[in-house]
This record gives sequence, structure tokens and C-alpha cells, in this order.
Amino acid sequence: MGRNDEMKLGVLLLPAGNHEGAWRDPGVPANGSVDIDYYASLAALAEGAAFHFVFLADTPSIFERNDVTIARSSRNDGLEPLTLLSALSGVAQSIGLVATATTTYHQPYHLARMFASLDHLSRGRAAWNIVTSGFKFEAENFGESSLPDHDARYARAREFVEIVTGLWDSWEDDAFVRDKRSGIFADIAKLHLLKYRGDHLSVRGPLNVARPPQGYPVLVQAGASDTGTTFAAEFAEVVFTAAPSLEEGRRSYATLKEKARALGREDDEVLVMPGIVPVVGRTKQEASEKLERLQSYVHIDVLTGVADRLLGFVTELRSMNLDSLVPESLPQTNLIQSRQKLLLDQAIRQKLTWRQLIRYISDSKGHLLVVGTPDEVADIMVDAFDQRAADGFNVMPAAFPGGLGDFVDLVVPELRRRGKFRSRYSGQTLRENLGLKRPINRFARQACAVAP
Repeated sequence: MGRNDEMKLGVLLLPAGNHEGAWRDPGVPANGSVDIDYYASLAALAEGAAFHFVFLADTPSIFERNDVTIARSSRNDGLEPLTLLSALSGVAQSIGLVATATTTYHQPYHLARMFASLDHLSRGRAAWNIVTSGFKFEAENFGESSLPDHDARYARAREFVEIVTGLWDSWEDDAFVRDKRSGIFADIAKLHLLKYRGDHLSVRGPLNVARPPQGYPVLVQAGASDTGTTFAAEFAEVVFTAAPSLEEGRRSYATLKEKARALGREDDEVLVMPGIVPVVGRTKQEASEKLERLQSYVHIDVLTGVADRLLGFVTELRSMNLDSLVPESLPQTNLIQSRQKLLLDQAIRQKLTWRQLIRYISDSKGHLLVVGTPDEVADIMVDAFDQRAADGFNVMPAAFPGGLGDFVDLVVPELRRRGKFRSRYSGQTLRENLGLKRPINRFARQACAVAP
């Protein structure tokens, strides 16, 4: 299936919004992060606009390293994604459900079972955002003093994904006959043991749940280091990238597609969906005022804390001269290496001071920030789509629910007017709506290959 003229759209459900000041906005519910009705209303808003999926980010730790930042941050009070999306699966009927789960501090059997269950509960709308842990405080929550090094995390992740997909193939699609007359519930000729033994993980199988409706839940990935991009080219079907400019978007898009082709994959098997932070107003001034209001809510301790984290905790910005220029290099981090590089490159290109950089990080997190009218936002999205910088976008509203409502009411109609976004769902499963093929069971395929 070739690339059509319609972009894919997801929405990142950060409870208050992408902006660090969003939780203080009067229009944002103070307890939205733990309110199922609030999440259901956001999912319904996105589903009503025919978004392809809602996307939940996650990390099993707090983010900040000091109490003054923790006290002012809204990021440490949220629900576990698989639990939340399981609840939403019975409320939202068509939209895809993307949950983030780390390969560093989970076991593959657990995740294979949980994602298969979500896929059954949602009748084929589940997706797994595959991440390796990249935050400083995760390790100590699991009995370790520090994170494994970057390459070791990806080596384990590769084995982890091979195991999980193998477990999803434990049973062929028609293995459970459930024949009350004969008393046979399962055809054991269609049962397959994985018997995986690698350098990091060992799993026998089989999984104790039927093969997911989609074959595999859709595989999503967001790593952008050299190792992460190679991993995405091998395994991912949707890649969530950070591309703050058209040039960066075209470069990362081309790199991913080229690496995927080298592994024998077609371009339409790997969908590149950069993040976009739209701040939309009916006039440019109105949009600018919305962003300025959010900026006014953010304390300097939060600004420096978020910047320290996304730069990999190799800085201590609270003790630095914030009006000095950002240096051309920083110590390499063992945390999120790609984001550190992207932000540092941006600062060097634009000759930013630390104060300017930390404001930029708070506003965008390194993603494409667009502040303007519906036409201006649509122009940038369509240009990126047409110039092969994106197959679609993961929309990251600055504040919920207003930012999502603005995008749905003002930008989506403009995208549709230009023939770039659909008006209804075209399939039953997330794979069908994304135009992705349903994977064939590996064991059934092997059996066919050796049959006389």
C-alpha cells in the first residue's frame, strides 16, 4: 500500500498539557491526571475528530532531582498507561490506544500478556510504545544504583521485542476451537513454544492468552540516537520523532526510511510521526497571548529543572549565569542522548543563552512549536507532509482540554479542506486505520515453508 495524501494524527495525552505551566491555567482541571472521566472526555474529543490514536507517555519514576522542582511540577501524579487505556477501551470505540512501557524494567512475558489483553479488550486497537529507560531515578526503583549503559539497554530491548512478538505467536489464529461437543478447547497442533534464550533474557512460553486481534499490537518507538534509529528501522511501525524544523524533519525522515529499506522493509511499513506543539488562535496575537499566559505560570525552578533533565543531568542550571551563551558541547549523558544532542544543536545554531534555551525547552521539549492561526499551523503541517518530513504528527497540545479543542475546531477543518486529513474511521483495528499489514504468525509461516 503506497503513501496516500492523508496524514496520520495522534494526540499525546499529558494530563495538563505539554507546557510546564499548563496545570496552573484556570481552564485545566487541577486533578485531571487521576480523573478517568477527564481522560474519557479527551479521548472522545480526539475520536470525534477521527484521530488515529491517543498516546500515553510514561516513566516508572519521578522526573526531578530536588524538592524545590518537585514541589512545583505537575508531572509526578499520573495513572499507569495500560491500566488507564484498558479503562478507556470500553468508552472509546474507534480510536487507537498507545501505551508506553520500558523494556529495561519490565519482564517480556508480563508485557506480552498485558498488551495482548488490551488488544482483545479494545477489539484490535492497542499499540506499544517501546522505550528503554532513560531517566535518572528509574534504576533505584528496581534495586540498581544506576541505569545500564545506553547500548546495553538497547541490546536487552532487541531481545525483549523478539520475545514479546514470539509470545504473541504462541497460538495460531484459529488454535482455540472451543468445541463443546468434542470437549476440545484448543488444537495443540497450533500451539508453539518459543524457547528463547539470549544474552539478557530467557523465556519458554507459551503465552496464556489467544493471539491478539491485530496479530501484534502496533509497535511504536521514539528513540532517535544512532542506536535508537537503527532499532526503529528494524522493529517500529510508527516512529515518534522530535523535529523542531523542516530541515531536521526531512533529515530524520530520510534516515529512518533508508535504514528500513536496507533491512528489506517498505516505506509504508514505517510511519514517521514527529511531535508538534500547536498554540492556535483566531489571530496571531491571540495565539501569542495564549503562550505568554502559560509562560507566566512557570517558576524559574521548574524551567531549570526541566532543562537539566532533558539535557541529561550534566548541568546544574540553578547555579549558572543564565544570560551566558550555551556552550558548543556538553558532557555526554547516559540518559536520553538524542534529546540532549537535538537541544544543544538548536542552541548553537540560534546562538541561544541559557535563559532562552530553558524557555524554549519548557515551551516545546524540542518538538516543532507552532504559534499562530489555523492557516499558519496547517501550512507548516502540510509542508512537512508534502516534503517528506512526516507521514503525520503526534499532536502535543500546550494545555488540555482547550488546546486540543482549538486544534480540533480550528486546524482539523483546514486540513480536511486541503484534502490532508480524513473525516471518519476507515477500519476496525488500529492497523487498518494506519494502513499497516497484519503480521503473519511466524510459526505458521515456518510450517508452510517446510511443507511438501
